[in-house]
Amino acid sequence: VQLQASGGGLVQAGGSLRLSCAASGRTFSSYAMGWFRQAPGKEREFVAAISWSGGSTYYADSVKGRFTISRDNAKNTVYLQMNSLKPEDTAVYYCAARYGSSWATAPHEYDYWGQGTQVTVSS
Repeated sequence: VQLQASGGGLVQAGGSLRLSCAASGRTFSSYAMGWFRQAPGKEREFVAAISWSGGSTYYADSVKGRFTISRDNAKNTVYLQMNSLKPEDTAVYYCAARYGSSWATAPHEYDYWGQGTQVTVSS
């Protein structure tokens, strides 16, 4: 699976962005998908995940209620809608694919990774 993340940018605190991750190469609907982020000097951290059907989602406490993960299997794309952004959300955001139905929260449980897209939130 090849993953291409897009949609990052510079936004003021309180603003919104929508990230997209387009997949190609294999049956997208066979994969659970996740979003992770990595700020400078920090480890990559889990943000959100969604099952292969889209029927189950899970969020990190730090983004719960502000971010929404969704997927469109017909378009081979997963999205991350980010609202009420905070400066601490600044990071490179990565999408990842995990073969199988259920999501996971640890980076090593994912099989494929996109290249990352920068999100910068100014105060």
